[in-house]
Amino acid sequence: MTTNTVENRPIPVEVGAQDDSPTLFYSVGVMAYNEEMNIRRTLHAILEQESQRTCVEEVIVVASGCTDDTVSIVREIMRTDARVQVIVQERREGKASAINLFLQRAHSPLLALVGADIIPEKDSLERLCASFADATVGMVGGRPVPVNDQDTFTGHAAHLLWRLHDTVSRRAPKLGEVVAFRNIVHAIPTHTAVDELSLQAIIARRGLRMLYVPEAVVYNKGPMSIRDFLKQRRRIYAGHLLVRSQEKYEAPTMNARAVLGALVANAPDFANTPSQVCWTVGTIALESLARLQGRYDVMRKRSHHVWQTVASTKTVEDEQRKLRRICNTQSVIVFRVSRVEDEETHYFPARERQLTRKMLRAMIPLLHNYIRKNDLLSMHGNDTLVILLNSEENEAGLIALRLKQAMERQQIPMHNGAIRHPVARYHAVSFAQ
Repeated sequence: MTTNTVENRPIPVEVGAQDDSPTLFYSVGVMAYNEEMNIRRTLHAILEQESQRTCVEEVIVVASGCTDDTVSIVREIMRTDARVQVIVQERREGKASAINLFLQRAHSPLLALVGADIIPEKDSLERLCASFADATVGMVGGRPVPVNDQDTFTGHAAHLLWRLHDTVSRRAPKLGEVVAFRNIVHAIPTHTAVDELSLQAIIARRGLRMLYVPEAVVYNKGPMSIRDFLKQRRRIYAGHLLVRSQEKYEAPTMNARAVLGALVANAPDFANTPSQVCWTVGTIALESLARLQGRYDVMRKRSHHVWQTVASTKTVEDEQRKLRRICNTQSVIVFRVSRVEDEETHYFPARERQLTRKMLRAMIPLLHNYIRKNDLLSMHGNDTLVILLNSEENEAGLIALRLKQAMERQQIPMHNGAIRHPVARYHAVSFAQ
């Protein structure tokens, strides 16, 4: 029999919100398997969440069969923050099993699940949990944004899939990566490979609403190889088929018409050049193959509840430990860039988005001169740049300022013959030891 040990720290008394609305308290569960590269950053991002209307009451890490330094890193953080707890699961039994341990232990009225390999924005959990002021809401989910380079095939595929997920979820919520829900679920099926969907099915049966909160942004990393892409998508589709069959609940992304509509809606951003067209067609082909493999696995009763690790998604650095020797702090800089001032009227918004994207693509070689070779710079949509770098907070701020100045020095010809400079706004966040 597997032995699970629980380590506790007293929960501090929190001060309520300053306005008349009651503070919404929540517990966060972090399921971790060999996450020594990410766990420190993720825990700090959770503990430092904005708390105007909500409050992180406890953070419970379930370390499932870890053979690296994940547990020791969590214990180190426990000594400095009384809200952190760890449950050590000696043998890896699958993510659903780890979630059930969290469900048994957590006592807050609201619960949140955060992956150990994602970076939530500073207000993501606040935005999610504040939604429960509406008593009809049972579960909410945020918007994952991949940090992969969009100018590569696998990066294009990751961005395309999550954009489709975003488009579909705005119409019919499909919640994943980071979710929050009311503490009314005692356990989920241990055989499930798609835990968020199983939670969604249970809560939907209670008659409560699902809510997608696209403003609650979290950064993740999609597969960096075709092999890892197929492995991940195969597991997910097999899990969706099982939930549909056994729990009589279907994910909105299983609706072919909804996915096709989302693909058409996003075609201007993902089929704008010949290479993008080829990559989009390739992504569709790979997704189709993964779904065939997933269906085959279900027919053969192959289980996916103990995941095969998709190694290329597990670190946001390109060279893992090599970069860690240089700096143990990671920073994310998000730029929003426009060709003109916000107050200027645009009669052709689609054309404006296309021109903005073209401008950003032209500026990327220039911006690479201001960051290290191993730092990651990627485009998101038409007007957003995300830069992931190993640097201290002060250095990240200086780099962001230099990049802003470099962008705004560029001369952009306008349709009326005038010369304008781009407008760049940014937000930077650092996750330090």
